[in-house]
Amino acid sequence: MNNEYLAREITRLKRERGAVVLAHNYMDYGIQVIADFVGDSYDLALRAMETGAEVIVFAGVRFMAEQAKALNYNRVVLAPEPNAGCTIADVLDAETLRRVREAYPSTPVVLYVNSNADAKALADYIVTSSTAVRVVKRLRSDVVIFGPDNNLADYVAHMTGKKIIKVPPNGRCVVHGNYTTDMVSEARARYPRARVMIHPESPPEVSRLADFVGSTNQMIDYASRDSSMEFVVGTEVGMLNALKIKVPGKVFHPLSTGPYARCPFMAMITLEKVYRSLRDFVHEIEVPKSTAEAIKEAFERTRKLLEG
Repeated sequence: MNNEYLAREITRLKRERGAVVLAHNYMDYGIQVIADFVGDSYDLALRAMETGAEVIVFAGVRFMAEQAKALNYNRVVLAPEPNAGCTIADVLDAETLRRVREAYPSTPVVLYVNSNADAKALADYIVTSSTAVRVVKRLRSDVVIFGPDNNLADYVAHMTGKKIIKVPPNGRCVVHGNYTTDMVSEARARYPRARVMIHPESPPEVSRLADFVGSTNQMIDYASRDSSMEFVVGTEVGMLNALKIKVPGKVFHPLSTGPYARCPFMAMITLEKVYRSLRDFVHEIEVPKSTAEAIKEAFERTRKLLEG
């Protein structure tokens, strides 16, 4: 089946089933084109709550689909590839987080959205790379439990000046965690006029060399506003699809084209799997009701803190 046929069929099935497709910025170009909404984790979480669709097909890794289900418990949420995990989310189990909470009972727990549902249910606040610094800054506590990404924790500590208790101490992204300062130096030599944008899941020494550090949506906004016409993009290479669609007329280069440039889990999600998910109503995401309620409470608590 070619992409043109799949796109037509997905459009038809969305109409017949009252469905919407949410796609992360890292998805392949064909998926982004047919999606109803494309964005980062936080943006898509809000979209999931706002849409009136009976069925949500989430073209993203599993923790994203779980969050959509938690926030829309009475709707059907489908994951085109249920085995698409995340190296950050999978490093933190609920029991480990529970033990840390017990060791620091008065310390707020802030979890990165890249966490599985059972861990998220134990969080006080749920953040993304675009909201982590703002949330931690607004907390009254000078000490915060933060997980599961080690590099994002370091970035939050640097930007807020607060003591961060990392849980676990070794969580990292299979893509961003492999970026090096040499990659940035080589990119600047190759593209001397380009601005360098780096995701905060990258090692601190790499982020410090960037012109801009931010989430995928923040990168889109920065590239749209900045006067430069050329950018080096220090995040998963699927992001170049979103930038080309949303910031036409500018040139984007990946920081790395090596073996870790493409997230193996994001790459598992294809246009054909999105089609089959809608056609066959697979694979439906289930989250225990108590877990979903706890996640929604943490998410709403976070949103109120940001809006306050």
